[in-house]
Amino acid sequence: MTTALFLLLVVLLVVYAFEYINGFHDTANAIATVVSTKVLTPRQALLLAAGMNLVGAFFGQAVAKTIHSGIVDDKVVAVTTLTVFCAMLAGIIWNLITWWFGMPSSSTHALVGGLIGASLGAAGGNWKVLIWSRVKIDKVTGKESMEGIYHKVVVPMITSPLLGLVVGFLFMGFLFWLIRNWRPHKVNTVFGRLQIVSAGYMGFGHGMADAQKTMGVIMLTLFAATQAGELNNLPTWLSFLQVPDKSASIPIWIVMSCAITMAAGTYAGGWRIIKTLGHKMVKMKPVHGFAAETTAATILAATGYMGMPVSTTHTITTSIMGVGAAKRWGSMRWTLIESIVWAWVMTIPATALLGYVFHRLITAAQ
Repeated sequence: MTTALFLLLVVLLVVYAFEYINGFHDTANAIATVVSTKVLTPRQALLLAAGMNLVGAFFGQAVAKTIHSGIVDDKVVAVTTLTVFCAMLAGIIWNLITWWFGMPSSSTHALVGGLIGASLGAAGGNWKVLIWSRVKIDKVTGKESMEGIYHKVVVPMITSPLLGLVVGFLFMGFLFWLIRNWRPHKVNTVFGRLQIVSAGYMGFGHGMADAQKTMGVIMLTLFAATQAGELNNLPTWLSFLQVPDKSASIPIWIVMSCAITMAAGTYAGGWRIIKTLGHKMVKMKPVHGFAAETTAATILAATGYMGMPVSTTHTITTSIMGVGAAKRWGSMRWTLIESIVWAWVMTIPATALLGYVFHRLITAAQ
């Protein structure tokens, strides 16, 4: 085994480690509400979330293409396995820190921030390496669309939490009107059953949104290694690692491996964050959990279809906020929410800094 191939396999291992950590870090996104309302036991909820994560990962590749082609301009500097390694390392460290403190930060933005910082490190601080905004023309249909960090990261980063807050508030208001004459027992019975469906829907949305991001990183890694000639002398049985065209469809082995890894991480569970989202922020009953999960999952499905790497954490958290505000404005624990928002704001700058520093340090040591 050559040194280049060994390093590539190490980087892929780190990428899969990020995917696994992403699974247990973001478990709360899919199951916090259904656990807090006691519709399902924690173990039942984990099984449901892991299964639906697995299913969701097979739907669509638009987000993956944004990650591997819509953030870094490889005409300025070629992305290498070292770039990906530093980006993933930054994301893993940030996820573990926020998990330890029970803060539901975004794995999506941790990955994007790490990739931005590592790419800047590789380019020697040249900001032109980042694709801020440009027109993309589909080779098949000829249709024009906008891509880049501004359109695919910044705009969704602002709008998806606002949508979660507003739509969660309005949907909860509609449900309150709908059930205004129902007896409490009927409300809990009906929405207890419906929440199982909404929790599965949320697990599906999480798998669709988050598994694709790691697929995109693996495609980017293998494309970089192929372009650098690191995979030229591979034995025949390893030829599947070669990716000469990063705009091609993602191979099924990447889709399956990412789906299984995320599902395994989800099943491991992230109990610290589950406690924050499901118990500390606002007390919920099945009807509230159903409203929050349905709102968040619908936003994730829509943005995933459009290729926007939206944070599942931001979406479900603000959906819970919107539902809680509709229930009673004073029921929200605003000091906790303020801490969560600060964790969101700091994610991309913190991981970008880590990615940049890691790349410069490793490059200097070589």
